[in-house]
Amino acid sequence: MRKKWNEQLSIWHYLPKNRISGELAVISEVLEAHPEILDGVYQDLSRAHRVDTGRDGMTAEQVLRCAVLKQYRSLTYEELEFHLQDFQSFRAFSKLKMGQHPSASTLQENIKALSVESWMAVHEATLRYGESQGMEKGRKARMDSTVVETNIHLPTDSTLLQDGIRIITRWLAEGQELFPRPEYVFADHNRRAKKRCLEIQHAKKEAIREKAYKDLLGLASRVRGYALAAIPVLYGYVNEDRAECLRAQALAKKLEEAVGILTRVIGQTERRVLQGEAVPAGEKVVSFFEEHTDIIVKSPRETHYGHKVFLTGGRTGLILDCVMERGNPSDTSLFPVLIERQEQCYDRPPRQVSADGGFASQENLREAKRRGIKDVAFAKRKGLSVLEMVKSGWVYKQLKNFRAGIEANISRLKRSFGFSRCDWTGWLGFQQYVWSALVSYNLLVLARLKMALA
Repeated sequence: MRKKWNEQLSIWHYLPKNRISGELAVISEVLEAHPEILDGVYQDLSRAHRVDTGRDGMTAEQVLRCAVLKQYRSLTYEELEFHLQDFQSFRAFSKLKMGQHPSASTLQENIKALSVESWMAVHEATLRYGESQGMEKGRKARMDSTVVETNIHLPTDSTLLQDGIRIITRWLAEGQELFPRPEYVFADHNRRAKKRCLEIQHAKKEAIREKAYKDLLGLASRVRGYALAAIPVLYGYVNEDRAECLRAQALAKKLEEAVGILTRVIGQTERRVLQGEAVPAGEKVVSFFEEHTDIIVKSPRETHYGHKVFLTGGRTGLILDCVMERGNPSDTSLFPVLIERQEQCYDRPPRQVSADGGFASQENLREAKRRGIKDVAFAKRKGLSVLEMVKSGWVYKQLKNFRAGIEANISRLKRSFGFSRCDWTGWLGFQQYVWSALVSYNLLVLARLKMALA
């Protein structure tokens, strides 16, 4: 039977005296100050799992603490399993009982069940704790954007075609393992597709590259034909074993989705390679698995594949807010949204705001002043005078220097909290990952602030 929190622990359940244990003790204090955050976590776990009739599963409190530990120390699930078995500090922080040793698969299943709403509730609780302790009151805010990449390889037309051929062929082969065997035929063209990809990558003449592309496109079209013939057969598969029928239908659904993506890849390759057309970024396919991935072009030589994340930071280094957007929205369009969210968070607008030059515009300055923000400093003025934005040149310089601090916060998130690349799948998984990293980062910032003041 699953529980929300832990019972009273024994006298031997304590944290040793070292720096990491000290940080964990303060993080534990922050989490315990807001027990209401466990309500959402408990509901997430209850929705995601069947009703346990055997031994007790992990409590909501244990799952949340293990999730924080994973991001706080940038661990894999296997490493987290090891540390929870071997390290007293981690076991004490996670409130694991004697003999309780969750496996990597159990940890993954539970942690990934935590919803975006639950992570946001924990985030709001950390901000309330920081405000109650007089650490961060949100009177001074700095804004910037960054890109968190999704877990995909560099998407070229040739590798995407090869991916489609490989994936569909694998699923067609899986379908042939059903008993009795479904009546459809296919051929394995993986070896030939790989050779054509290598030819394309190393071709020194455009004619050789185009010839290899035509052959690769022909293979992709052939494999798509195999799948289109197999899909109705798998959907209509009849067997006394219900599990085999469900397996056949699942394969048919996956093939249907893959065929749709491969059709788009074939189309964009023909347009770009054979017709010489420039395909807009919004129409391109970049992955068979992470379809939600956006193409973010920052400069002619800098292209990222992921999602744009807009961050608002405070003077203490805490991340006060985060907004994730699909597509590639301009920083200018998100500035009013970030300002409004800050006002909702603290029931008042910040007194001073400093933002990256990409947010600068006359309309954004007017909107900020209308909301009662006294000083607004953009890193690049873009036709705005200093005295329009702030009351003096000295204030402008101070706010510009203040804004640079969020670059350090972003760098730390990327280096120590996995913010450079998300390895969770799907758009929902991407949001869960980003919020889990931000919450763990904020908890560590609060812990170090409190330890410095002690």
